[in-house]
Amino acid sequence: MDPALAAQISEAVAEKMLQYRRDESGWKICREGNGVSVSWRPSVFPGNLYRGEGIVNGTPEQVWDCVKPLAGTLRDKWDENVNSFEIIESITDTQCVSRTTTPSAVMKLISPRDFVDLVLVKTYEDGTLSSNATSVEHLLCPPKPGYVRGFNHPCGCFCGPLPGEPNKTSLVTFFQTDLSGYLPQGVVDSFFPRSMAGFYANLQKAVKKFYG
Repeated sequence: MDPALAAQISEAVAEKMLQYRRDESGWKICREGNGVSVSWRPSVFPGNLYRGEGIVNGTPEQVWDCVKPLAGTLRDKWDENVNSFEIIESITDTQCVSRTTTPSAVMKLISPRDFVDLVLVKTYEDGTLSSNATSVEHLLCPPKPGYVRGFNHPCGCFCGPLPGEPNKTSLVTFFQTDLSGYLPQGVVDSFFPRSMAGFYANLQKAVKKFYG
């Protein structure tokens, strides 16, 4: 992928992520419990933008190792919504094109999906690490049999320190995913809040498993 174009796309996504994080207007809570809050608002794209917020027991470095969308991630070892993760092209140390596959879900109403994303990792002055991703087409990764190609509109997460709590991490996540295919909207609308709440619960277990 052309590095200049990749940089342009990724910086725009990173700016969008910061806007989502700063803009508190219009969010409606759709799921709350166990210290995790999931809210939504209509997306500028078809469907909804979902925001997850929670505190994870573990240092930011430990949590980041479990969620980072880069080589060496532990994500496919614990996330029930990720079957595999591979790097299609490394552009820089902090930018790549990845392919993620997901299993069937909701009693197989949602068949296996795959996503090809351009990902940029940024580090902010307060130590927060962020992933910033959006789906792209890539010559090395055409659609594959057995998978419906989904599309991620700008999405990502902010993994940051909690002042005075060195062994706890604030994790804010954003998803706005077009699962593609012919899915009833009600299935999609119920799937995301539930899967995001499960993501935080499983992440907490993973940090404990891998780092004690």
